[in-house]
Amino acid sequence: MTVNLHLIQNHLQNIYCKMQYILYILFLIAYISSKMLEKEGMPMLKNRVKELRARFNLTQTDLAKKIGVTRQTIGLIEKGDYAPSITLVIKMAKTFETSIDEIFWLEGEEE
Repeated sequence: MTVNLHLIQNHLQNIYCKMQYILYILFLIAYISSKMLEKEGMPMLKNRVKELRARFNLTQTDLAKKIGVTRQTIGLIEKGDYAPSITLVIKMAKTFETSIDEIFWLEGEEE
């Protein structure tokens, strides 16, 4: 049985492209959801992730690798366009060696 490496490489590239597309759709859904909540008067989740990253000398990519997400996810969180799961919030708190409420708060509440 001969293994066609070119065929395998093409197959893996197709899978990668489909995964990128799915990730893009998920980010788009998260963005639209956050904008809908904003319009409905729901308090927005604010954060100081960018400030803490700078304090710890971490790039978005560095932080993303530490907590197991993409750089794009970190960017969306920092802009307030994506509300992270509780699992990600806990990982961030551990990474930044601080409490969750020092990183995230609801708009209108004291920081």
